[in-house]
Amino acid sequence: MQLTTFLRETIFGASQKTSLGWLGIASFGVPEKLGCANLPLNSRQKELCKRKPYLLPSIREGARLGIQECRSQFRHERWNCMITAAAATAPMGASPLFGYELSSGTKETAFIYAVMAAGLVHSVTRSCSAGNMTECSCDTTLQNGGSASEGWHWGGCSDDVQYGMWFSRKFLDFPIRNTTGKENKVLLAMNLHNNEAGRQAVAKLMSVDCRCHGVSGSCAVKTCWKTMSSFEKIGHLLKDKYENSIQISDKIKRKMRRREKDQRKIPIHKDDLLYVNKSPNYCVEDKKLGIPGTQGRECNRTSEGADGCNLLCCGRGYNTHVVRHVERCECKFIWCCYVRCRRCESMTDVHTCK
Repeated sequence: MQLTTFLRETIFGASQKTSLGWLGIASFGVPEKLGCANLPLNSRQKELCKRKPYLLPSIREGARLGIQECRSQFRHERWNCMITAAAATAPMGASPLFGYELSSGTKETAFIYAVMAAGLVHSVTRSCSAGNMTECSCDTTLQNGGSASEGWHWGGCSDDVQYGMWFSRKFLDFPIRNTTGKENKVLLAMNLHNNEAGRQAVAKLMSVDCRCHGVSGSCAVKTCWKTMSSFEKIGHLLKDKYENSIQISDKIKRKMRRREKDQRKIPIHKDDLLYVNKSPNYCVEDKKLGIPGTQGRECNRTSEGADGCNLLCCGRGYNTHVVRHVERCECKFIWCCYVRCRRCESMTDVHTCK
């Protein structure tokens, strides 16, 4: 069966492919076996894929990382980084993954672009450090450096995050000059900025690890190297950026500006997340936009946070039903040679939004 593009609805119209079509690669077990021409990539990405086919496993892992972290960070929110119903039931790669959120220009769009760009940086850099590619490896710029007086030097394998960032830009960033229409240019400029914000999050959270050397563990000398943080930590930083994202004007002059005129003198930093349009109402179902609403979502009756029944159910109230759990318990090893367990039952209250 011919594979179609994973994401069709883009800011450039349904007839053109988006830079985020590559997320569909996460659906394929071994994408390198299919060849670049059969993967859900736009023309620029296919050309890059043909030149660097050995990066396909890293691209797939980057898509998986981004999608997984998006779901994790928003699992208790009204918008829970959900997959569209069409994507869940369609053949692999045949339907939009996020749908409306990719082209809406909202805070959710901003987070998706940022976390996906960060995921690609993280996976490519990890692959370089693991020695899986010939054109990149460890960061060689740090070799032979350090401070003899302080008793440490650079060594080991520092993650070459600069290569990962370079590849992420090359693979994801679509030139603004290739678009037409003011609205398209604003949305594309926003997406490019949020791509870079995701990459900056990876770079910002780089840390230094060291190992001691010396007689009897005296740590007379330390060998140190730079390493990326866990992607979960990067996801937390991007979620914080999402919570403090900046709404920008829907008109671009020389550069992007804040929407509120009295705030325009406050600079926009490259690690800020930007959005143009306010988010829709995720409380209620909107079939046109593919929003399922929160009816039927499980909530926490005692929580005051986003997962609490009051917030998640949008004031509609909740239903309570009892769930019976049966599991093995009080297991004992009997000589010889089997395990004997009791069968334990427990009852739990489960609350779901009306």
